[in-house]
Amino acid sequence: MSEAPDLPPKPPARAERVSLWRYMRLFRQDILSAQPARLYRAWMAEFRTPFFRSYMINQPALIDEVLKARPMEFPKSDRVGEGLRPLLGRSVFLTNGAEWQRQRRIIDPAFEGGRLRDTFPAIWAAGEAAVARITQGTREIEEDMSHAAADVIFRTLFSLPIEDRVAARVFHQFRAYQRTQPILNAAAFLPLPRWMPRGHRAETRRTAKAIRALITQMTAARMAEIVAGTAPDDLATKIMTTADPETGARFTTEEMVDQVAIFFLAGHETSASALAWALYLLARYPEWQERLAAEAEEALAQGPDFAVMAKLRLARDIFRETLRLYPPVPMMVREATGPECFRDRDLRRGSQIVISPWHLHRHARLWDNPDGFDPGRWTTENGKSCLREAFIPFSAGARVCAGAGFAMVEGPLLLAMLIRAFRFEALPERVPMPVAYLTVRAKDGIWLGISKR
Repeated sequence: MSEAPDLPPKPPARAERVSLWRYMRLFRQDILSAQPARLYRAWMAEFRTPFFRSYMINQPALIDEVLKARPMEFPKSDRVGEGLRPLLGRSVFLTNGAEWQRQRRIIDPAFEGGRLRDTFPAIWAAGEAAVARITQGTREIEEDMSHAAADVIFRTLFSLPIEDRVAARVFHQFRAYQRTQPILNAAAFLPLPRWMPRGHRAETRRTAKAIRALITQMTAARMAEIVAGTAPDDLATKIMTTADPETGARFTTEEMVDQVAIFFLAGHETSASALAWALYLLARYPEWQERLAAEAEEALAQGPDFAVMAKLRLARDIFRETLRLYPPVPMMVREATGPECFRDRDLRRGSQIVISPWHLHRHARLWDNPDGFDPGRWTTENGKSCLREAFIPFSAGARVCAGAGFAMVEGPLLLAMLIRAFRFEALPERVPMPVAYLTVRAKDGIWLGISKR
C-alpha cells in the first residue's frame, strides 16, 4: 500500500444536504467548511433560498465571461457589502458603475509603472523592522505578520512606521474588528428594507467607528501638509492630489477615508494572511525552506535595490503557491443584471454569481495534485496553463486588485527576508485549521518554533 501524501490542512466539507437555516449558521461561522465536497469538481452548482438563487461557477470560460468579457453586466453584489459597509463605507471595493469607474481613475495612477520601484525602500524597511521585532521561541506568527503587513501599509501610504502612535492604534482596532465581523450577516440572506438595522454586532460598529476616526485624523493631517507643500511623496499624497481626468474632481476627505480603509483591508489583512500561511508551509516542508534560504542569502546580499526582485524567483513561486492553497479572499460575489444562460441553465435577473478562488485553486479537474504544496508546479505545463486560466487571488479583468503588483513585491520580499534571518519549525501538536473570517485565517492562530539562522 502506498503511503498517503503529506497534504497541508484543509477544512472538512459539510454534509451534502442541510437546511437553509443550518447552512446560514455554518456560513456565518466559516464559509469554507459550510460547502460540500462536490464543489471541488463541479463546473457549476446552484444554491436556492426563498429569496434568491446563487450559482457558483468554477469553469474558467464562465469566470472569464463574468470578470473579463462583461464585468459591467455583473456588478459586485450588495449582499457582501452589507457586512463590510460599517468599515469600508463607499470604498472602491464596494461600489459599482460610474462611481466605481471614477474611483479607479483616481486610484490607479498611484500603482502604475515606477511607483512600485518608488515604494520599494519602504517595504524593505518594514521587512527589516519585522526581522528585528521577531524573537526566538514558540510564537503565534499570524500576529507577527499582521504587524509586518500593517507596517508596510503605513510606511508606503503615509510614510509612518507602525510604531507611530496613531498607526499602532489603527492596527489594534482593526484586529478587533476583523474577529467580530463575519463575512456575511443576516442582510446577505434576507431582502431587508434599507431602513431596517443590519444586525451588526456592537463590537463591530464600535471598532469600525474607531478605525474610521483614526484614519480621518491621519487623512486630515495629510491634507494640511499638501496645502502647506510639505507632504511626502507617498501613496496617500499621490491619491489625494490626483484629479479625475474626466471631471477634474479629487477625493474629499470622507471619500479618502473610505479608500484608506479598503487599502488597509486589502493591503494589510490579505498580505498578513498570505505571509502567515507561507511561513507555515515552509515550516511544514523544510526542504523548500532551505532552498529559499539559499536563494535569499544570495539575492538580498546586495541590499535594498529593486533589482533583487528579479532574483527572488523561488520566493515568488512559494508565495504564489500559498495564494493558490490559501487565497486570502476566498469568495467573490457578483449579480446578474439581466437573464443569463450558463451551461444550458437559465439564470434570472438578480441571481448571485459566486466565484470562489478557494475552490477554483483546488479544482480536481484543473490542477495536478490540487491539495498538495508544490512551488515547482509553476514551471510545469499544467502550472503555466492554470496560471493563465484558473489562478485569481487578486480577482481578474477590470476589477482586478489595483495593488496586485504591489502585493507580489511585498510578499516574496518579506518572505525572503524572514527566511534569511530565521528557521521556522512546524509544531505537530498545533496544526492550524483554515477558516474564513474576512480573510482566510487559522482558527486558533499559526504557532511555529523560531530560531535564528
